[in-house]
Amino acid sequence: MTAELVRGQNHPLPGTRLEIRISAGKPIVAGATLGDDRGRVRGVEWVAHPGAPTLPGLEVSRQAAADHRLAVDLGALPGTVHRVSVLLALPTGGAGPVSFRALAAPFVAVTGLDGTEIAGYTITDLDAESAVVALELYRRQGAWKVRAVGQGYAGGLAEMLTDQGLPEARALAAAIDDAVAGGLARSVSAPPPRPADDARVRTATQDHAGPARTQPAPPPGPAPADPPATGGPVDYTHPGRQTTAPPPPAPAVPQARPGEPARPVAGDATGWSLEERLYNQVWGMFEDLARTTAAYRSAVDFADSRREQELDKVLDDPRSRIGGAGDAARERARAKHTDLVGQARAALDRDLAQLAAEADVVEPALPPAFAAWSSPVWHAYRAPMEIPMAVRLGDLHLPERTGLRIPMLVRLPLERGLWIDSGKALTNHVTDSAQLRRLAMDTAVAHAARLLAAYPAGEFQVHVIDPAGSATGALAPLVSAGVLAGPPASGAAGVAAVLAKLTQRVDLVQMAVRGGAADALPPDLDTAEQLLIVNDFPHGFDDRAVTQLRYLADEGPAVGVHLMMVADREDAAEYGPLLDPLWRALLRLTPVPDDHLADPWVGHTWTYDPPVFPPGSRILRQVLDRVATARRNGGR
Repeated sequence: MTAELVRGQNHPLPGTRLEIRISAGKPIVAGATLGDDRGRVRGVEWVAHPGAPTLPGLEVSRQAAADHRLAVDLGALPGTVHRVSVLLALPTGGAGPVSFRALAAPFVAVTGLDGTEIAGYTITDLDAESAVVALELYRRQGAWKVRAVGQGYAGGLAEMLTDQGLPEARALAAAIDDAVAGGLARSVSAPPPRPADDARVRTATQDHAGPARTQPAPPPGPAPADPPATGGPVDYTHPGRQTTAPPPPAPAVPQARPGEPARPVAGDATGWSLEERLYNQVWGMFEDLARTTAAYRSAVDFADSRREQELDKVLDDPRSRIGGAGDAARERARAKHTDLVGQARAALDRDLAQLAAEADVVEPALPPAFAAWSSPVWHAYRAPMEIPMAVRLGDLHLPERTGLRIPMLVRLPLERGLWIDSGKALTNHVTDSAQLRRLAMDTAVAHAARLLAAYPAGEFQVHVIDPAGSATGALAPLVSAGVLAGPPASGAAGVAAVLAKLTQRVDLVQMAVRGGAADALPPDLDTAEQLLIVNDFPHGFDDRAVTQLRYLADEGPAVGVHLMMVADREDAAEYGPLLDPLWRALLRLTPVPDDHLADPWVGHTWTYDPPVFPPGSRILRQVLDRVATARRNGGR
């Protein structure tokens, strides 16, 4: 039975040798890109287009045409490929249409080699776009799926290829246009059959949102380079991280019974280490939750629109406004709406149940840097020997299933500072503004503790500015454990001293880096990463201090100095537009659940849940004590 997809919906693929059939009514250009486990296109050699129509496992047309057949053999793709994106674009030049607005909605179908249709997708709602990512084939838990995308680009091929991370996007778009103009026609044949003994061992993989499309997800790290065409090892070295022996293969996915979804496995994603596989798996879960929810909302919107259209038709016909015929027509419209929404909800519930099962498996397997404070892994915590990929700063969820929480992982070292909001806009959760400020500082301490625990002993220092001493209670765990770089600074003199010290550090390191003389740094300079927590801003800050703060926020992260503001933006408004760039540069987090985070990928508004310690738990003091002990013992 053919699956009729809507935007964002996915469907499993029963085999690896497929055709993708495209019908547009007018001549269009068809192509495809290969993506790695983060969705990135590594280079022009990963793009199949009319000028270079053949890649291993993939072949596209050499000409613009109203109908296309693309041949795909997923089993013949390179092992580093985890995604195939099908691209459509309007030819440039000539008298043809300049946007998809002038065309009937393109239809894309995935079929078997015998023509049996597996899934179809009609790309609707295109307007000024001249290029579109129609659909993508991707690996998830060891199996291939197809997903309807329908992401359009008014800037055409160049903008679309740029969005996929291709540096040479504009040059390649021009080359494609030239190839199309040359009229290089050629029929596309199916890929040759694979030999029976061509067995390939692949670890289970999963898709991951790329930075150009998905980012509230954190920016992915550098992708490993492809091996040369003649063969050779892949360089998986992470810059700035120790290299270790390759890990054992990812665990095999337990076989599900026929008709049942694949059983989830922790670490079922690509990566050089278990930590990296879990990181990629978490953000794959985020992507799946975003897209399955987008598909559900789109289906409900379609059902609502269709019901309204059918009811309008009833009202427009005077003969059906009254009497039994009109009532029957209205009832049919409502019943059809109920059926469509019910089907969409059933598909959503199925996908959410699978994601919840995966979360139940993944959460207990997370290492301390990724784990919730309630995880038993913290009871066996020891200071790490190297910096992890990321830290967990809370959880994210959507209203369709509030109990399904996705860890919010942020890459290390921090590329952005944090703004812990204690603003009055949050008082709908906490009526007492003083209590809200206390919660904000408690949240800042929890984030600082996690960062201290994530770094090797002595490689992360925390400074605190508390001008009025109002955060003494919240800071007590950090102070009593002795993990701060110095006593919390108070008063105007204390504020000036800390800011001057960190500003000077930024200046010295910048000069050393720019001059290529890192060995010329003063011997007493602390080379550890530095975090400055500022409480109760702008109290105690004069104009000079505010300027220094802005300087640290802008220049500090690149040389290991990070900022965490605990403040209400309205209180800071007295400085006018001066601090607006600071507000925008920092990642806003809240001490209470709040739906202020939005991803630009599918436009969802996500609810952020701050980190919470279990009631009565002593885990914060226990972890900080072990951090302090590791420092005293030189990391042992």
